Amino acid sequence: MIFRYEALDNQGAKTTGLVEADDSQEANSLLQDNGLTLVSLEVAHIRKGLSFAFLKRVSPKDVVIFARQFSIMIGAGLPMVQALRILVNQTENVNFKKVIGEIGDEVEGGASLSDSLAKRPKIFSNFFVSVVKSGERSGKLDEVLDYLADEIGRDYDMMSKIKGSMIYPTVVIVGMVIIGVVMMVFVLPKLMDILVETGTTLPLSTRILMGISNFITHYWWVVALVITGLVLGIKAILNTTSGRYAWDSLTLHLPVFGKLFQKILLVRFCRSMNTLLLGGVSIENSLAIAGDVVTNKVYQKLVQQTIKEVEDGNSISTIFLESPLVPKMVSHMMQVGENTGKLDVVFTKIAEFYGREIDNTLANLMSLMEPLIMIILGVGVGVMVAAVILPMYTMVGNF
Repeated sequence: MIFRYEALDNQGAKTTGLVEADDSQEANSLLQDNGLTLVSLEVAHIRKGLSFAFLKRVSPKDVVIFARQFSIMIGAGLPMVQALRILVNQTENVNFKKVIGEIGDEVEGGASLSDSLAKRPKIFSNFFVSVVKSGERSGKLDEVLDYLADEIGRDYDMMSKIKGSMIYPTVVIVGMVIIGVVMMVFVLPKLMDILVETGTTLPLSTRILMGISNFITHYWWVVALVITGLVLGIKAILNTTSGRYAWDSLTLHLPVFGKLFQKILLVRFCRSMNTLLLGGVSIENSLAIAGDVVTNKVYQKLVQQTIKEVEDGNSISTIFLESPLVPKMVSHMMQVGENTGKLDVVFTKIAEFYGREIDNTLANLMSLMEPLIMIILGVGVGVMVAAVILPMYTMVGNF
Protein backbone atom coordinates (compact mmCIF):
# COMPACT_ATOMS: atom_id res chain seq x y z
CA MET A 1 0.00 0.00 0.00
CA ILE A 2 0.98 3.63 -0.47
CA PHE A 3 0.42 5.90 2.55
CA ARG A 4 0.31 9.68 2.73
CA TYR A 5 1.89 10.91 5.94
CA GLU A 6 2.40 14.00 8.04
CA ALA A 7 5.45 13.93 10.29
CA LEU A 8 7.91 16.06 12.25
CA ASP A 9 11.62 16.05 11.51
CA ASN A 10 14.44 16.36 14.07
CA GLN A 11 14.06 20.17 14.17
CA GLY A 12 10.32 19.91 14.77
CA ALA A 13 9.41 21.11 11.26
CA LYS A 14 6.32 19.62 9.70
CA THR A 15 6.78 17.56 6.52
CA THR A 16 4.45 15.55 4.28
CA GLY A 17 4.96 12.88 1.65
CA LEU A 18 4.23 9.36 0.45
CA VAL A 19 5.65 6.06 1.71
CA GLU A 20 5.15 2.53 0.36
CA ALA A 21 4.69 -0.28 2.89
CA ASP A 22 2.65 -3.44 3.51
CA ASP A 23 0.85 -1.96 6.56
CA SER A 24 0.76 1.10 8.82
CA GLN A 25 3.25 -0.38 11.31
CA GLU A 26 5.86 -0.89 8.60
CA ALA A 27 5.20 2.63 7.29
CA ASN A 28 5.75 4.04 10.80
CA SER A 29 9.00 2.07 11.15
CA LEU A 30 10.28 3.36 7.81
CA LEU A 31 9.56 6.95 8.83
CA GLN A 32 11.29 6.47 12.19
CA ASP A 33 14.34 5.06 10.40
CA ASN A 34 14.49 8.33 8.46
CA GLY A 35 14.35 10.42 11.64
CA LEU A 36 10.68 11.39 11.34
CA THR A 37 8.03 11.34 14.07
CA LEU A 38 4.64 10.34 12.69
CA VAL A 39 1.72 12.76 13.17
CA SER A 40 -0.91 11.25 10.86
CA LEU A 41 -1.10 8.48 8.28
CA GLU A 42 -3.72 7.67 5.65
CA VAL A 43 -3.94 5.23 2.76
CA ALA A 44 -3.34 6.89 -0.61
CA HIS A 45 -3.44 3.78 -2.80
CA ILE A 46 -3.91 0.05 -2.22
CA ARG A 47 -1.68 -2.27 -4.22
CA LYS A 48 -3.83 -5.16 -5.47
CA GLY A 49 -2.09 -8.44 -6.23
CA LEU A 50 -0.22 -8.52 -9.53
CA SER A 51 -0.02 -4.96 -10.71
CA PHE A 52 0.10 -3.88 -14.32
CA ALA A 53 0.84 -0.27 -13.38
CA PHE A 54 4.05 -0.42 -15.41
CA LEU A 55 1.84 -0.61 -18.49
CA LYS A 56 -0.10 2.50 -17.41
CA ARG A 57 2.38 5.02 -18.68
CA VAL A 58 1.43 8.67 -18.55
CA SER A 59 0.34 9.63 -22.05
CA PRO A 60 0.26 13.13 -23.61
CA LYS A 61 -3.53 12.98 -23.30
CA ASP A 62 -3.22 12.57 -19.52
CA VAL A 63 -0.95 15.62 -19.37
CA VAL A 64 -3.40 17.66 -21.48
CA ILE A 65 -6.31 16.81 -19.17
CA PHE A 66 -4.15 17.58 -16.13
CA ALA A 67 -3.16 21.02 -17.48
CA ARG A 68 -6.75 21.86 -18.48
CA GLN A 69 -8.32 20.90 -15.15
CA PHE A 70 -5.51 22.48 -13.16
CA SER A 71 -5.95 25.72 -15.12
CA ILE A 72 -9.69 25.84 -14.41
CA MET A 73 -9.24 25.32 -10.68
CA ILE A 74 -6.40 27.86 -10.38
CA GLY A 75 -8.48 30.36 -12.37
CA ALA A 76 -11.42 29.76 -10.01
CA GLY A 77 -9.24 30.84 -7.08
CA LEU A 78 -8.45 27.47 -5.50
CA PRO A 79 -5.08 27.25 -3.72
CA MET A 80 -2.52 25.30 -5.73
CA VAL A 81 -2.10 22.49 -3.20
CA GLN A 82 -5.86 22.00 -2.86
CA ALA A 83 -6.22 21.89 -6.65
CA LEU A 84 -3.53 19.21 -6.85
CA ARG A 85 -5.26 17.16 -4.13
CA ILE A 86 -8.50 17.30 -6.11
CA LEU A 87 -6.67 16.26 -9.29
CA VAL A 88 -5.31 13.17 -7.49
CA ASN A 89 -8.89 11.96 -6.99
CA GLN A 90 -9.98 12.87 -10.53
CA THR A 91 -7.07 11.20 -12.34
CA GLU A 92 -7.67 7.62 -13.49
CA ASN A 93 -4.08 6.69 -14.37
CA VAL A 94 -2.60 5.03 -11.26
CA ASN A 95 0.97 6.12 -11.97
CA PHE A 96 -0.04 9.71 -12.72
CA LYS A 97 -2.22 9.77 -9.60
CA LYS A 98 0.84 8.96 -7.51
CA VAL A 99 2.97 11.57 -9.31
CA ILE A 100 0.40 14.34 -8.80
CA GLY A 101 0.19 13.42 -5.11
CA GLU A 102 3.96 13.71 -4.79
CA ILE A 103 3.92 17.08 -6.58
CA GLY A 104 1.24 18.30 -4.18
CA ASP A 105 3.33 17.22 -1.20
CA GLU A 106 6.42 18.98 -2.57
CA VAL A 107 4.54 22.20 -3.32
CA GLU A 108 2.99 22.13 0.15
CA GLY A 109 6.49 21.71 1.53
CA GLY A 110 7.59 24.94 -0.13
CA ALA A 111 8.84 23.86 -3.57
CA SER A 112 7.76 25.77 -6.66
CA LEU A 113 5.47 24.00 -9.10
CA SER A 114 7.95 24.27 -11.97
CA ASP A 115 10.79 22.82 -9.88
CA SER A 116 8.61 19.91 -8.83
CA LEU A 117 7.57 19.23 -12.44
CA ALA A 118 11.20 19.44 -13.59
CA LYS A 119 12.06 16.45 -11.36
CA ARG A 120 9.88 14.28 -13.63
CA PRO A 121 11.24 14.82 -17.17
CA LYS A 122 9.69 11.60 -18.48
CA ILE A 123 6.22 13.07 -17.88
CA PHE A 124 6.71 16.83 -18.07
CA SER A 125 8.98 17.99 -20.88
CA ASN A 126 11.41 20.87 -20.68
CA PHE A 127 8.93 22.77 -22.84
CA PHE A 128 6.11 22.20 -20.34
CA VAL A 129 8.26 23.16 -17.34
CA SER A 130 9.58 26.33 -19.00
CA VAL A 131 6.09 27.57 -19.85
CA VAL A 132 4.85 26.86 -16.31
CA LYS A 133 7.86 28.71 -14.89
CA SER A 134 7.04 31.73 -17.04
CA GLY A 135 3.46 31.62 -15.75
CA GLU A 136 4.67 31.56 -12.15
CA ARG A 137 6.86 34.60 -12.76
CA SER A 138 4.13 36.58 -14.51
CA GLY A 139 1.38 35.58 -12.05
CA LYS A 140 -0.74 34.20 -14.90
CA LEU A 141 -0.37 30.50 -14.19
CA ASP A 142 -4.01 29.70 -15.04
CA GLU A 143 -3.77 31.40 -18.46
CA VAL A 144 -0.45 29.74 -19.22
CA LEU A 145 -1.73 26.29 -18.25
CA ASP A 146 -4.84 26.74 -20.39
CA TYR A 147 -2.77 27.84 -23.38
CA LEU A 148 -0.32 25.00 -22.74
CA ALA A 149 -3.17 22.49 -22.74
CA ASP A 150 -4.35 23.88 -26.09
CA GLU A 151 -0.90 23.57 -27.67
CA ILE A 152 -0.18 20.09 -26.33
CA GLY A 153 -3.70 19.06 -27.35
CA ARG A 154 -3.14 20.27 -30.92
CA ASP A 155 0.15 18.43 -31.12
CA TYR A 156 -1.46 15.28 -29.70
CA ASP A 157 -4.34 15.51 -32.22
CA MET A 158 -1.91 15.97 -35.12
CA MET A 159 0.19 12.96 -34.14
CA SER A 160 -2.97 10.90 -33.55
CA LYS A 161 -4.17 11.69 -37.09
CA ILE A 162 -0.82 10.65 -38.54
CA LYS A 163 -0.73 7.40 -36.55
CA GLY A 164 -4.38 6.72 -37.39
CA SER A 165 -3.74 7.15 -41.11
CA MET A 166 -0.97 4.54 -40.90
CA ILE A 167 -3.09 1.88 -39.16
CA TYR A 168 -4.86 0.62 -42.31
CA PRO A 169 -1.76 0.10 -44.51
CA THR A 170 0.19 -1.34 -41.56
CA VAL A 171 -2.51 -3.92 -40.78
CA VAL A 172 -2.78 -4.91 -44.44
CA ILE A 173 1.00 -5.26 -44.90
CA VAL A 174 1.41 -7.27 -41.68
CA GLY A 175 -1.50 -9.48 -42.75
CA MET A 176 0.11 -10.04 -46.16
CA VAL A 177 3.41 -11.05 -44.55
CA ILE A 178 1.74 -13.46 -42.11
CA ILE A 179 -0.38 -15.09 -44.82
CA GLY A 180 2.65 -15.33 -47.12
CA VAL A 181 4.75 -17.04 -44.45
CA VAL A 182 1.94 -19.50 -43.63
CA MET A 183 1.54 -20.33 -47.32
CA MET A 184 5.28 -20.79 -47.81
CA VAL A 185 5.81 -22.96 -44.73
CA PHE A 186 2.66 -25.08 -44.47
CA VAL A 187 0.68 -25.05 -47.75
CA LEU A 188 3.09 -24.76 -50.68
CA PRO A 189 5.49 -27.58 -49.65
CA LYS A 190 2.66 -30.15 -49.81
CA LEU A 191 1.44 -28.91 -53.19
CA MET A 192 4.95 -28.79 -54.58
CA ASP A 193 5.66 -32.37 -53.47
CA ILE A 194 2.71 -33.54 -55.55
CA LEU A 195 3.89 -31.59 -58.60
CA VAL A 196 7.46 -32.88 -58.31
CA GLU A 197 6.27 -36.51 -58.04
CA THR A 198 4.35 -36.19 -61.33
CA GLY A 199 7.56 -35.20 -63.14
CA THR A 200 5.95 -32.10 -64.58
CA THR A 201 8.31 -29.44 -65.92
CA LEU A 202 7.90 -26.52 -63.56
CA PRO A 203 7.89 -22.91 -64.81
CA LEU A 204 10.46 -20.41 -63.49
CA SER A 205 8.00 -18.67 -61.15
CA THR A 206 7.14 -21.98 -59.51
CA ARG A 207 10.78 -22.95 -59.07
CA ILE A 208 11.58 -19.58 -57.50
CA LEU A 209 8.64 -19.98 -55.12
CA MET A 210 9.77 -23.51 -54.23
CA GLY A 211 13.30 -22.27 -53.52
CA ILE A 212 12.02 -19.54 -51.21
CA SER A 213 9.68 -21.99 -49.48
CA ASN A 214 12.44 -24.57 -48.95
CA PHE A 215 14.83 -21.95 -47.61
CA ILE A 216 12.28 -20.58 -45.11
CA THR A 217 11.24 -24.08 -44.03
CA HIS A 218 14.75 -25.48 -43.49
CA TYR A 219 16.70 -22.34 -42.63
CA TRP A 220 14.12 -20.34 -40.69
CA TRP A 221 16.70 -19.77 -37.96
CA VAL A 222 18.95 -17.98 -40.49
CA VAL A 223 16.05 -15.68 -41.41
CA ALA A 224 15.37 -15.02 -37.71
CA LEU A 225 19.06 -14.28 -37.07
CA VAL A 226 19.29 -11.92 -40.06
CA ILE A 227 16.15 -10.01 -39.00
CA THR A 228 17.33 -9.81 -35.39
CA GLY A 229 20.78 -8.69 -36.51
CA LEU A 230 19.30 -6.00 -38.75
CA VAL A 231 17.07 -4.68 -35.98
CA LEU A 232 19.89 -4.60 -33.41
CA GLY A 233 22.29 -3.12 -35.95
CA ILE A 234 19.89 -0.32 -36.89
CA LYS A 235 19.27 0.44 -33.21
CA ALA A 236 23.02 0.58 -32.54
CA ILE A 237 23.54 2.93 -35.48
CA LEU A 238 20.67 5.19 -34.38
CA ASN A 239 22.21 5.43 -30.91
CA THR A 240 25.25 7.15 -32.42
CA THR A 241 25.18 10.88 -33.19
CA SER A 242 26.29 10.49 -36.81
CA GLY A 243 23.96 7.54 -37.40
CA ARG A 244 20.95 9.39 -36.00
CA TYR A 245 21.78 12.48 -38.04
CA ALA A 246 22.05 10.40 -41.24
CA TRP A 247 18.72 8.67 -40.50
CA ASP A 248 16.92 11.95 -39.77
CA SER A 249 18.37 13.45 -42.95
CA LEU A 250 17.19 10.43 -44.95
CA THR A 251 13.62 10.71 -43.62
CA LEU A 252 13.49 14.35 -44.72
CA HIS A 253 14.48 13.43 -48.30
CA LEU A 254 12.10 10.50 -48.79
CA PRO A 255 9.75 10.77 -51.79
CA VAL A 256 6.33 12.13 -50.75
CA PHE A 257 6.83 11.40 -47.03
CA GLY A 258 9.90 13.65 -46.72
CA LYS A 259 7.84 16.79 -47.36
CA LEU A 260 5.22 15.56 -44.89
CA PHE A 261 7.85 15.06 -42.17
CA GLN A 262 9.24 18.55 -42.85
CA LYS A 263 5.78 20.09 -42.38
CA ILE A 264 5.22 18.15 -39.15
CA LEU A 265 8.54 19.37 -37.73
CA LEU A 266 7.83 22.97 -38.76
CA VAL A 267 4.40 22.89 -37.10
CA ARG A 268 5.82 21.53 -33.83
CA PHE A 269 8.65 24.08 -33.88
CA CYS A 270 6.39 27.05 -34.62
CA ARG A 271 3.76 26.08 -32.04
CA SER A 272 6.44 25.64 -29.39
CA MET A 273 8.07 28.98 -30.23
CA ASN A 274 4.72 30.76 -30.14
CA THR A 275 3.83 29.34 -26.72
CA LEU A 276 7.24 30.09 -25.22
CA LEU A 277 7.43 33.66 -26.57
CA LEU A 278 3.93 34.44 -25.31
CA GLY A 279 5.00 33.06 -21.93
CA GLY A 280 7.80 35.61 -21.76
CA VAL A 281 10.70 33.21 -22.43
CA SER A 282 13.67 34.82 -24.22
CA ILE A 283 14.27 34.05 -27.90
CA GLU A 284 17.51 32.15 -27.17
CA ASN A 285 15.89 29.95 -24.50
CA SER A 286 12.78 29.50 -26.65
CA LEU A 287 14.90 28.27 -29.55
CA ALA A 288 16.81 25.84 -27.30
CA ILE A 289 13.60 24.37 -25.86
CA ALA A 290 11.80 24.25 -29.23
CA GLY A 291 14.82 22.44 -30.68
CA ASP A 292 14.35 19.68 -28.11
CA VAL A 293 10.65 19.46 -28.99
CA VAL A 294 11.46 18.97 -32.69
CA THR A 295 13.72 15.89 -31.97
CA ASN A 296 15.00 15.68 -35.57
CA LYS A 297 18.81 16.08 -35.48
CA VAL A 298 18.98 17.97 -38.78
CA TYR A 299 16.52 20.60 -37.59
CA GLN A 300 18.16 20.67 -34.17
CA LYS A 301 21.44 21.60 -35.87
CA LEU A 302 19.66 24.44 -37.68
CA VAL A 303 18.23 25.65 -34.38
CA GLN A 304 21.63 25.50 -32.66
CA GLN A 305 23.17 27.55 -35.47
CA THR A 306 20.29 30.02 -35.18
CA ILE A 307 20.90 30.40 -31.43
CA LYS A 308 24.51 31.35 -32.14
CA GLU A 309 23.38 33.88 -34.76
CA VAL A 310 20.90 35.46 -32.34
CA GLU A 311 23.51 35.60 -29.57
CA ASP A 312 25.83 37.40 -32.01
CA GLY A 313 23.11 39.98 -32.66
CA ASN A 314 21.97 38.66 -36.05
CA SER A 315 18.46 37.88 -37.29
CA ILE A 316 16.63 34.72 -36.23
CA SER A 317 15.87 34.01 -39.89
CA THR A 318 19.50 34.07 -41.16
CA ILE A 319 20.16 30.31 -40.97
CA PHE A 320 16.62 29.40 -42.02
CA LEU A 321 16.98 31.51 -45.19
CA GLU A 322 20.08 29.51 -46.18
CA SER A 323 18.61 26.06 -45.51
CA PRO A 324 16.92 24.14 -48.38
CA LEU A 325 14.89 22.22 -45.78
CA VAL A 326 12.97 25.32 -44.72
CA PRO A 327 10.44 26.81 -47.18
CA LYS A 328 11.31 30.37 -48.21
CA MET A 329 7.86 31.52 -47.11
CA VAL A 330 8.64 30.48 -43.52
CA SER A 331 11.99 32.26 -43.46
CA HIS A 332 10.61 35.49 -44.93
CA MET A 333 7.61 35.47 -42.57
CA MET A 334 9.97 35.06 -39.61
CA GLN A 335 11.98 38.00 -40.92
CA VAL A 336 8.85 40.16 -41.17
CA GLY A 337 7.70 39.08 -37.69
CA GLU A 338 11.06 39.99 -36.20
CA ASN A 339 11.07 43.41 -37.88
CA THR A 340 7.51 44.20 -36.76
CA GLY A 341 7.86 42.76 -33.24
CA LYS A 342 5.11 40.21 -33.89
CA LEU A 343 7.17 37.04 -34.07
CA ASP A 344 4.70 35.09 -31.93
CA VAL A 345 1.83 35.95 -34.30
CA VAL A 346 3.91 34.88 -37.30
CA PHE A 347 4.69 31.52 -35.70
CA THR A 348 0.96 31.01 -35.10
CA LYS A 349 0.12 31.74 -38.74
CA ILE A 350 2.85 29.40 -40.00
CA ALA A 351 1.66 26.59 -37.70
CA GLU A 352 -1.96 27.03 -38.82
CA PHE A 353 -1.00 27.06 -42.50
CA TYR A 354 1.15 23.95 -42.37
CA GLY A 355 -1.34 22.24 -40.04
CA ARG A 356 -3.90 22.48 -42.85
CA GLU A 357 -1.27 21.33 -45.34
CA ILE A 358 -0.64 18.22 -43.22
CA ASP A 359 -4.37 17.41 -43.09
CA ASN A 360 -4.65 17.74 -46.89
CA THR A 361 -1.51 15.66 -47.47
CA LEU A 362 -2.77 12.88 -45.18
CA ALA A 363 -6.16 12.87 -46.91
CA ASN A 364 -4.48 12.59 -50.33
CA LEU A 365 -2.15 9.85 -49.11
CA MET A 366 -5.05 7.81 -47.77
CA SER A 367 -6.93 8.20 -51.07
CA LEU A 368 -3.82 7.01 -52.93
CA MET A 369 -2.91 4.29 -50.43
CA GLU A 370 -6.10 2.24 -50.74
CA PRO A 371 -5.91 1.49 -54.50
CA LEU A 372 -2.11 1.08 -54.26
CA ILE A 373 -2.48 -1.56 -51.55
CA MET A 374 -5.15 -3.34 -53.58
CA ILE A 375 -2.81 -3.42 -56.59
CA ILE A 376 0.05 -4.83 -54.47
CA LEU A 377 -2.30 -7.43 -53.00
CA GLY A 378 -3.54 -8.38 -56.45
CA VAL A 379 -0.02 -8.74 -57.86
CA GLY A 380 1.13 -10.79 -54.86
CA VAL A 381 -1.84 -13.13 -54.98
CA GLY A 382 -1.61 -13.36 -58.79
CA VAL A 383 2.05 -14.37 -58.72
CA MET A 384 1.44 -17.01 -56.07
CA VAL A 385 -1.64 -18.42 -57.80
CA ALA A 386 0.10 -18.47 -61.18
CA ALA A 387 3.10 -20.28 -59.70
CA VAL A 388 0.78 -23.00 -58.37
CA ILE A 389 -1.94 -23.18 -61.04
CA LEU A 390 0.25 -23.15 -64.20
CA PRO A 391 2.09 -26.41 -63.40
CA MET A 392 -1.25 -27.99 -62.47
CA TYR A 393 -2.61 -27.14 -65.93
CA THR A 394 0.55 -28.61 -67.46
CA MET A 395 0.14 -31.74 -65.36
CA VAL A 396 -3.51 -32.17 -66.42
CA GLY A 397 -2.55 -31.63 -70.08
CA ASN A 398 0.05 -34.41 -69.87
CA PHE A 399 -2.64 -36.84 -68.81
